[in-house]
Amino acid sequence: MSQWPRALAATGPRFHRLKKRLKLMVVSRFPASYAAATKPGEQYLQEGGVSEHDVEKTIDDFGDQWSRYTDNSGYYGSAELFSDIISPIMSPDEFAGTRVADIGSGTGRIVKMLLQAGAREVIAVEPSAGAFASLLENTKQQSGQIRYLNLPGNDLPDDLDLDYVVSIGVVHHIPEPDSTIAASHKALKSGGRCLLWLYGWEGNETYLRFAQPLRRLTTKLPHALLAGLSHVLNLCLDLYILACRFVRLPLRDYILKVIGQMARDKRYLIIYDQLNPDYAKYYREAEAIDLLARAGFRDIKTHRRHGYSWLVIGTK
Repeated sequence: MSQWPRALAATGPRFHRLKKRLKLMVVSRFPASYAAATKPGEQYLQEGGVSEHDVEKTIDDFGDQWSRYTDNSGYYGSAELFSDIISPIMSPDEFAGTRVADIGSGTGRIVKMLLQAGAREVIAVEPSAGAFASLLENTKQQSGQIRYLNLPGNDLPDDLDLDYVVSIGVVHHIPEPDSTIAASHKALKSGGRCLLWLYGWEGNETYLRFAQPLRRLTTKLPHALLAGLSHVLNLCLDLYILACRFVRLPLRDYILKVIGQMARDKRYLIIYDQLNPDYAKYYREAEAIDLLARAGFRDIKTHRRHGYSWLVIGTK
C-alpha cells in the first residue's frame, strides 16, 4: 500500500477529534489551581496550571517548528548519534527485524534511525498536522516499512503486538504522560520494551537558572524574534564549545561529544527547540522510573546520558 492511503486513514476529522480529546483529558487532570512546579525550574508551565490553550499551543508549536525545519542531515540524523542516545542500555542491533512504534515522530529523524538499525516496520506516531506533512515527505522513500498515524500517543492502538515503543525527546513535552505510557504498554507484546529519553533535572541545575526565566519570554515570542535570539545564542554557544576544550565547564561532556559534532544550523535548531515549546519538564531519576512503573512496566533500568538527561527502559 502506498504511504498516502495509510496516512490518510489517521488524518482529517478523526485527528481533530483525537486532539480535542487529548486537550480535554489534560485540562481535567490539571485544574486552574495546579501549581506551576513542585520545585523551581522542574517544570515550565504557564501560571495557573495547564489550560486547554497550553496543550494546543504545545502541539501547534511543534507543528510550526517541524514545518520550518525539516532537514535531518549530518550527525544530527546519523546512526552514530542514535547509538550514542540509546547506549549502553541498548545496542542499535537489537532493533533488527523488530516492529517498533516511535511516539512523537516529528520530521522522521528517529524513524529513519530505527530503519537504519534494521527495524522491520516502524509505526510513526505524530499528532501535529504540520509535522506530519514533513514526516511523510522526509520518509517517502522508506514508506513501505512505515505505518503513519496522525494522532497523539495516548491513542496508540492496543493491538499492534509491538517489540518496542520508543520516544526520544518527546514525553517531557507531554503535560500528562501517564495515558501515553499506558497506551504504549498495551500496544507491546509480552516481553516488549518501552524506551524513553527524557530531559534530566540532575546535572541541569545551572542551565535551568538561566533557561527558566528566558523561556517565560521565548514561549511567547513570534517566530522571527525567536529565530533571531536563537542565532545570537548560537554565537554564544560557539564560544562555550571553544571554552569547553580548555576548561571543565558545566555539561562539558555533552557539549564536546554531541553538540560540538553538530553542524551550526543543527546547533541553532537545538537552541530553538529548547526555547520554543510551551511545556517542558526536567525529570529526576525517581520520576522517570515511576513513570514506567505506574503503567505496569518491570525490570526498569536507567542511564544518565552525558550527565544531563535520562534514558529509561522497562519491560512488559
